Amino acid sequence: MHVDQILHASWVIPIEGDVGSLADHCVVIAGDRIVDVLPSSTARETLSANVEFDLAGHALIPGLINCHTHAAMSLFRGLADDRELTDWLENAIWPAEAKHVDRQFVHDGTLLAAAEMLRSGTTCFNDMYFFPDETAAAAIEAGIRAAVGMIVIGFPSAWASNVNEYLNSGQRVHDQYRSHPSIHTTFAPHAPYTVDAETLQRIATLAEELDVPIQMHIHETKHEVQQSIADHGMRPLAMLEPLGLMSHRLMAIHMTQLTDEEITDVARSGVSVVHCPESNLKLASGFCPVAALLEHGANIALGTDGASSNNDLDMLGEIRTTALLAKGVTGDATAVPAIDALRMATINGARALGMEAELGSLKRGKAADITAIDLSGIGAAPLYDPISQIVYAGHRDQVTNVWVGGRRVLADSELINIDETALIHSAEQWRTKISRTR
Repeated sequence: MHVDQILHASWVIPIEGDVGSLADHCVVIAGDRIVDVLPSSTARETLSANVEFDLAGHALIPGLINCHTHAAMSLFRGLADDRELTDWLENAIWPAEAKHVDRQFVHDGTLLAAAEMLRSGTTCFNDMYFFPDETAAAAIEAGIRAAVGMIVIGFPSAWASNVNEYLNSGQRVHDQYRSHPSIHTTFAPHAPYTVDAETLQRIATLAEELDVPIQMHIHETKHEVQQSIADHGMRPLAMLEPLGLMSHRLMAIHMTQLTDEEITDVARSGVSVVHCPESNLKLASGFCPVAALLEHGANIALGTDGASSNNDLDMLGEIRTTALLAKGVTGDATAVPAIDALRMATINGARALGMEAELGSLKRGKAADITAIDLSGIGAAPLYDPISQIVYAGHRDQVTNVWVGGRRVLADSELINIDETALIHSAEQWRTKISRTR
């Protein structure tokens, strides 16, 4: 049998199945699909390929899925650090957006974010920002997979002036990319406190009609919950239930303020929780009850949030922080084992996006989105368990090669589709422009 590519590695970590890691295995690719995962010795005896990669000392994992980003906000990285959320948003970020966010800002910022994500092993990101068509165009240029949010927020922006315009503009983006192999769409109402109930109900109906997920910041801070009780007499999640939003379509982002009853309701309804631990820590927003949600069977995915509140887009860092934080919060060293944390950044993220049949594991028939991590260096020695080593000692500088849909987009630590020198120059030009108007 002849195939396009064979990726030989010291370990293959398929994510799905009973075996955690497979030693001296390979991933076989034809076109944009994985056609087999098998011992390298068997492949060498039975297969020929256009190209074979010998990744000794490496582990192959599914491409990481970043389930919450504001990618273009990479151009605001470090702009307003060490502030609490309300001050950060109202006095720094929203004014900066009003002055600077346009199509060029979103394109350049997304390209910067895509380069950082690919370099750290992320092959798919779920975005919420203005000009989602520019986000999609930049993702295609970079060679990364993206789910772009049809954003809705209750005040005018450069993208739209009112709710109807937000919804209509978003649906045009959906129509533009509905058949694209690497671009998908979600509805992206910002939050229950910035989008009214009538609009949220419309979004729930439209999401059913278009068969797309919904992403929204929910229960991000204690203040948000208290304000909802003061304004509406109920907590935000309670408001969403009668609007038809508590379903498998919903990606509830942050969720740091949950009661025991809400944890049960989330798991029962099929809502996916998108945990952003490092952003929540930096903004002192609170702790998502990850261990309790897992115990109740909830699907938990991971996101970095934007680089303006994290300040990086490193999913390997989020995986490690997730595992460590769960242990510290619960006082239980067995909470969120390494494999569970890695699943949150792969197959769980795919489930949240409704793309588990395509992404999230190294399995026959799935898209060949693959990340190679070099575990041969001092920082990973001695190596007893590659999964534990990736989660607790891995870092993005160990990512050497990345494939998206069978196309190599990071080759021996060099980006294929992006001119990094030009990208850094562009970022510096934006820094100069933004600094002048602060």
